[in-house]
Amino acid sequence: MLSPDLPYYNDSEGDCLPSGISCAIDAHVHVFPDSTFHAVRNWFDAHAWQIRYRDTSENLIRFLLDRGVAHVIALQYAHKPGIARELNAYMAGLCRMFEGRMTGMATVFPGETGAADILTRAFDQGLGGVKLHVHVQCFDLDSPDMDEICAVCSDHGKPMVVHAGREPKSDHYRCDPHELCRAGKVASVLTRFPDLKFCVPHLGFDEVSEYSFLMATHENLWLDTAMVLTDYFPASARPDLRSFPLDRVMYGSDFPNIPYAWDRELKWLAGAGLSSWELAQVTWKNAARFFNLDFDDSLSY
Repeated sequence: MLSPDLPYYNDSEGDCLPSGISCAIDAHVHVFPDSTFHAVRNWFDAHAWQIRYRDTSENLIRFLLDRGVAHVIALQYAHKPGIARELNAYMAGLCRMFEGRMTGMATVFPGETGAADILTRAFDQGLGGVKLHVHVQCFDLDSPDMDEICAVCSDHGKPMVVHAGREPKSDHYRCDPHELCRAGKVASVLTRFPDLKFCVPHLGFDEVSEYSFLMATHENLWLDTAMVLTDYFPASARPDLRSFPLDRVMYGSDFPNIPYAWDRELKWLAGAGLSSWELAQVTWKNAARFFNLDFDDSLSY
């Protein structure tokens, strides 16, 4: 549950990747136009934690790249109908600015008029898939609106990243995430669209065991690690990473909307006792496959 008294950590940050990690793709980075970012930060200030990194999207992407992150997966979401085209055009512009170092995900508001055309146009602009956020957009995963979006992505061979986990919940959302977000609903999507690559962020928190089971039964399900592997939340919330198929788990930071150093989760991964193969899968190889990146697979690990 989100609350305004969650802690802020002024922990030290590195100026490069932690020792032991030779390559990293950050699969969970938020970008928005300045006015939208300002609104997001105000919401977090009032209802969640204090965001540590506050700058323009351009500067935030450059911050990560300058510290050794090889590639950034940039995410956004339309909180209301009628703004997705503008957000997608903005994202496409950022991708041109950081060509080869950034993949931008499109967004759309489920159920808005022309949703399929909005996404087709976004893919024509070079965007690499779709990001949705059930908590913010308040839609049912088992709905024709969701099926329309999934069908467009499946037909174009584009992946989806959908915050469909139940947490972190807030009383200040317009809907109850515990009503809309359940692993069983995701399972239904995965079954209806078996060719669709589908990622649930935050390791599916707080239904971690349910998502571990789903990964064993649905090869089109992927997870990212954003915020869950740090010690920010209670230790009981941090799962055993090896309980998941590590060829479909991707490192993601949730940068810049975090209350601690940008490399906190990378440091945890570097010290987690993973084999060199496992570490490479999680920190970059899985993301390269999920997002269809043309990455050099011969990179040392």
